[in-house]
Amino acid sequence: MAGIPRILPVLFVLCSLSSSSCIAFASASGATDAFLGCLAAAGVPPRLVQTPASPSYDALLLSPVRNLRYVAPGTPRPVAIVAAAEPAHAQAAVRCGRRHGVRLRVRSGGHDYEGLSYASLDGRERFAVLDLAAFREVRVDAARGEAWAGSGATLGEVYYAVGAASRALAFPAGICPTVGVGGHLSGGGFGTLMRRYGLAADNVLDAVLVDADGRLLNRTTMGEDLFWAIRGGGGESFGTVLSWKLRLVPVPETVTVFTVRRSRSQSASDLITKWQEIAPALPRDLILRVVVQSNDAQFEAMFLGRCTRLLDHMRAHFPDLGVTQADCEEISWVRSTVYFAFYSSSKPLELLLDRTGETGRYVKAKSDYVQEPIPWHVWESTWSWLEKPEAGLLILDPYGGRMGSISPSETPFPHRKGNLYNLQYYSYWFENGTAAMEKRMSWVRGLYNEMEPYVSKNPRTGYVNYRDLDLGTNELEGNVTSYAKAKVWGEKYFKGNFERLAAVKAMVDPDDFFRNEQSIPPLPSAKGWSPI
Repeated sequence: MAGIPRILPVLFVLCSLSSSSCIAFASASGATDAFLGCLAAAGVPPRLVQTPASPSYDALLLSPVRNLRYVAPGTPRPVAIVAAAEPAHAQAAVRCGRRHGVRLRVRSGGHDYEGLSYASLDGRERFAVLDLAAFREVRVDAARGEAWAGSGATLGEVYYAVGAASRALAFPAGICPTVGVGGHLSGGGFGTLMRRYGLAADNVLDAVLVDADGRLLNRTTMGEDLFWAIRGGGGESFGTVLSWKLRLVPVPETVTVFTVRRSRSQSASDLITKWQEIAPALPRDLILRVVVQSNDAQFEAMFLGRCTRLLDHMRAHFPDLGVTQADCEEISWVRSTVYFAFYSSSKPLELLLDRTGETGRYVKAKSDYVQEPIPWHVWESTWSWLEKPEAGLLILDPYGGRMGSISPSETPFPHRKGNLYNLQYYSYWFENGTAAMEKRMSWVRGLYNEMEPYVSKNPRTGYVNYRDLDLGTNELEGNVTSYAKAKVWGEKYFKGNFERLAAVKAMVDPDDFFRNEQSIPPLPSAKGWSPI
């Protein structure tokens, strides 16, 4: 605009007293400068702190990003990225952030569907990203059946380490190998072993966490209420978990997998309709999930045993699917993680160590829980949605088994007994631009709206790890998150556990330092809730 001079940022260079290297930063505010100075004074090496003026800033910010919707021009960016390499660095980031008004977004794998681990929707918020990628060590004690995994490790790195230590041990978690341990466990985490062993979070024995005061705590020192909250209550509400102690579970040295595709013309609607009651009632050593895309339903199974026994189960419970011995592959459990991730058991196990995976795409997802079988005519009409050029896919993960025998209040994850399966609506695309985004987003939202009469109600529930800001976002009352506003989306993820989560939040972070668009709010003191 004519007559108004452009104000350029002033470039400053800040050097640590304990290091010969320096941090370059463009001064946007005194608070940001003070935050960076505080980090340096706390001994965080300057090479671990990137600012928009740093040459490596963009690469570090963008390399793990899984959803390009949140790095589009105009998206608020962090004032700094702190690539912590040891607990003291994470503690300094919390203390300095709290002292100087810079909030933290904590990133382990970068898979948050709505980008909340590295982006903010509020252009007024001054925030930094605390990147935990360096906390990726996995230590397996096969004799004890336990492992410690850093929050920055990926599920693939955990699987690889466990498989290298023993063919007879596994860890029950998700299918995507590039998902970060920290985010996955914080939201519950389900996968192919959930019907036998429950969620990933059900198999957490201990954790190391930095709280809102910058203290380093474990299960004993944090207390059982906080330990309960971090195992399924969603990330970035209660503190920063740096590492997790995991219970490994026994598996046979040989498991069996199969993938069977049936098209719409091969009675796919009939098969999906029957699957809804069959899959949750199968023996708990067997999971049979479905991916529906275009004109096909793809039935994917893993059985903790040999093909002969698996075929017996399929003939007894689901003969219409027509599974044969030729469909089966007998492999080790760790190789099954490659099979489900890459649709091939012959690819090298080292693919599990690839932290990059598929990036460069735009993503929108939503989720539902189904408690009564959806009628055949609904599935038949759904094909018209799946045949559209902008169509995504549907993923149906059956519950039952161990999932149905754990109390809904055992952890914050409440979706246990009474749920037949989780239904995920997933769309991804590569075209840039508003028109492409609106078309894909409309597909997801349109089909989700169409399914409303057939899914859970009062509330219509969803899975927090399939983050969906359409369900609602936080608003502030004073300088803390409104409990009443957060309850709108919170009870959809957590049902009756939401109030207890908010009570724990009020105990451990009453000033609401750890917050984002869907973080747990502190329970107002007038509620009078007391922990168990």
